[in-house]
Amino acid sequence: MLLVLCVDLDDDLGRKTGFSTPVVGRETVEDAAAALATADPEDSDVNVIFQGIHIYDDLAARDESVEVAVVTGNEDGDVSANREVGDEVDTVLATLTTGEDVTALVVTDGAQDESVIPVIRSRVPIDGVRRVVVRQAQDLESMYYTFKQVLDDPETRGTVLIPLGIVLLIYPLALIGTLLDLPGLVLGTTSALLGLYLISRGLGLGDRLDAAAERARRSLYAGRMTLIAYVVAAALLVLGGVSGVNTLEAHQETAGDELGIPRVLAALVYGSIQWFAAAGVTTSLGQITDEYIAGTLEWRYLNAPFYVVAMAVVLHAVSAFFLDEVSLAYLATALTGGTLLGIVSTLAFAVAESHFSEGSRQAESA
Repeated sequence: MLLVLCVDLDDDLGRKTGFSTPVVGRETVEDAAAALATADPEDSDVNVIFQGIHIYDDLAARDESVEVAVVTGNEDGDVSANREVGDEVDTVLATLTTGEDVTALVVTDGAQDESVIPVIRSRVPIDGVRRVVVRQAQDLESMYYTFKQVLDDPETRGTVLIPLGIVLLIYPLALIGTLLDLPGLVLGTTSALLGLYLISRGLGLGDRLDAAAERARRSLYAGRMTLIAYVVAAALLVLGGVSGVNTLEAHQETAGDELGIPRVLAALVYGSIQWFAAAGVTTSLGQITDEYIAGTLEWRYLNAPFYVVAMAVVLHAVSAFFLDEVSLAYLATALTGGTLLGIVSTLAFAVAESHFSEGSRQAESA
């Protein structure tokens, strides 16, 4: 009788499926293989067991006396695992009820499992050893499919190939820079591009820019007011920055000496705050308009432009006081007025929201 002996030296079968080993008999071995394939489809021992079943079926079809079994070791490896395999081989041989001499065909998945062959040979003659190698796991083919997967995946292609391409361009660009007597400029530009690309990939700026562009496109086609409001606000922010710088230069000329840091900041704020406030009011009104059109407007959203105006009043008064443009009384009045504006708007819209929400609930219940 030929015993087809599938070897699992590190006991993946027992650890991952709970099967008690050794496993003897074609049907039981097939159940064990299916259980291991379900638990871990990537385990190479799955192929070993199915190969053993395949050999069994082939020999049984030719009316040869054959049996198939799976023996395992343990996670410890080396001597301990080999001894456990030997004990399980003894158990398998004891279960075989045949008067024929028994020889073994050992099926493994690599050199590590084949280290137990002397232990098996000490118990039963070995007719041969079959090593199972999955086709996709062969080195050359595996490398081919790895490169093919990299080239087919847009994310990996952008992450790996673009930096590699930039690096490979450094040498020819350096030659061109040398011919143009601009080697430093060319190398610096190339290095800067590579650095910016790597930083953008690391911070995920590409995904954020794509998301922002997609939102802008949807806003454009949906007729959202916020898109126009953001464009106008951007222009107002630029104008505010220019106005702040102009105000700073005017105060520097008037003062005749170098301004301190508090007065520099005050001049920048004093010249730009009205423009920044206009930008804030514009964006908040655009957002409120879109929320109203979408039917999701809530009363507290209306606080936004009032908050912007309140903060602008306070900052304008503080910066003007630092520049000696207003008196202390004006500063106190502005601070009080800005605070009261924020409080009154918050209370007013909170009361309105509570009142209308209660009215709508009563209407629904009626």
